[in-house]
Amino acid sequence: MGTVTKQYESTERQIIGILDIAKINQILGIDYQMSPHVWMYPGLKKHVQKRHPGIWELYHQHIPDIIQNPDYIGQNPKEPNSIELVKQISDSILLAIKIDPSGYLFISTFYDLKNAENKVQKRLRSGRLKPYE
Repeated sequence: MGTVTKQYESTERQIIGILDIAKINQILGIDYQMSPHVWMYPGLKKHVQKRHPGIWELYHQHIPDIIQNPDYIGQNPKEPNSIELVKQISDSILLAIKIDPSGYLFISTFYDLKNAENKVQKRLRSGRLKPYE
């Protein structure tokens, strides 16, 4: 399945996690056909530090676990070629993965959900999120 690396300071793109595509397809009722490898680009750190101050420093080491063991999974209705993973750590962290047209997965952002309990419940009711069971 490939090697997962955890070199968060790397200047090269790297595989940071592996998604269970069959399970995602089953939970979301879709039929993604793609590599399960999730890539992280070096620009992710700079993006998260700029857009979501403090989140990188607190949670970057949890990225592989969020990918492997999310609490919830869903799709952003405005981004049909995306997967959202939510994991409760000390905050509820949302990790957004985009699907490149060529079929590979990459992390586009991650951040804490403010007012997470209400947001998660609202997204569960609307169907945007589903439990990852």
